[in-house]
Amino acid sequence: MQTAGIAGESSPRGYELRVLVLLGLAYGFAYFDRMAMTFLAPFVQKDLDLTNAQIGWLGSALSATWALGAYFVGRWSDSIGRRKPFLLGALVLFSLCSVFSGLSWSFGTLFAARVVMGAAEGPFLPICLAIMVAASAESRRGLNAGIVQNAFGSILGTAIAPIILVRVAEALDWRWAFYISGVPGLLLAVLIWWLIREPRPAPAATRVAAPALSPWAMLAERNIWVCSVVSCFAVGTVVVGSIFMPLYMDGPKGMEPKTWSNVMAVVGICPAVGGVVVTWLSDRFGRRPLLILFAFLMALAPAALLWFDGPVQLLTAMLFVSWMGLGTFPLFMGVIPAETLGRARAATAMGLVVAIGELSGGVFGPPIAGWLGDQYGLAVPLYVQMGLAILAGLTAFLVAETNPRILARSESLASLTETG
Repeated sequence: MQTAGIAGESSPRGYELRVLVLLGLAYGFAYFDRMAMTFLAPFVQKDLDLTNAQIGWLGSALSATWALGAYFVGRWSDSIGRRKPFLLGALVLFSLCSVFSGLSWSFGTLFAARVVMGAAEGPFLPICLAIMVAASAESRRGLNAGIVQNAFGSILGTAIAPIILVRVAEALDWRWAFYISGVPGLLLAVLIWWLIREPRPAPAATRVAAPALSPWAMLAERNIWVCSVVSCFAVGTVVVGSIFMPLYMDGPKGMEPKTWSNVMAVVGICPAVGGVVVTWLSDRFGRRPLLILFAFLMALAPAALLWFDGPVQLLTAMLFVSWMGLGTFPLFMGVIPAETLGRARAATAMGLVVAIGELSGGVFGPPIAGWLGDQYGLAVPLYVQMGLAILAGLTAFLVAETNPRILARSESLASLTETG
């Protein structure tokens, strides 16, 4: 087969790098499409006459179907032992949904487009991370997962996206911004079909029995249910913050669109930095301590927006440091579940954690925060964002360490103690 042959021409490290770049770009543009609604919300809200609650429901709808797609398609992928067909299908579908978002003429039509987009994008991350874990050396699992999810996702989805989308919306129209955001995914689908091979199945078996893939069997594992709870709070704080921080800066803060879009662009780089720094440190010092520390850091962003009235440059720096907390997402969504349950169940485990987080924090957080914003002002969603971040940090204390190096070191120390 041509695809396998081309992929196999590189050294293992060379192929690992190829997978890293292509999957990183693919997830980056998937996140670009998801975040487009966040940065275009002020334009869409005025044109379609939407309430804050309706803006929240658009994010909620995408989160709901994202969650269902993440778990059920991830489980389907594990059950048949295939990754690549699901990845390609998701790329094409969510790219088309971005175009359909631009064609929307009412809340209902835009809502429908975002629902379908969520279903397509949901399984994308678990399957990407499952392919990346299979292609990675053990010493680089955490780092590679962080680069795919946070470095590319942040640079494209939260740093470059606000600059391009806001300027296109101002120069042409918000609809053209949606059209443009759908093109890269279609191009990447061709490249991935050509250059990435289907991962070899897990050594033990090519398929996993259905009972082992059930959510109840997985949630019986301590790390899976703890990561799921962390996911509820962390996804909630990020989704609520992503939707309402631009609206707060555009409204109560009184910033010009170019100013707040530049702030969000700079802030958008920091999850990329966090994704590399947090995961790299977790490969050396353990998953648990880094998860705890950076989860708490996410509370700084809403606090700064609410209470800091100094220069915009210093505000941006505070938001940057806080948003590095997104570097924890590859840990509790990808690396820890995969190291807990093994490669054969990796996509299902990751999909379950993503699904629970999206169905709770992602689905209920935005409309509740939006309703509170309509009733009591846009400061309230930021208080919700801050509280969820603090709860994520507190829950992270319950995670059991999974880093193989740290566990091996602990076992060695235990053996030395016993023999001594």
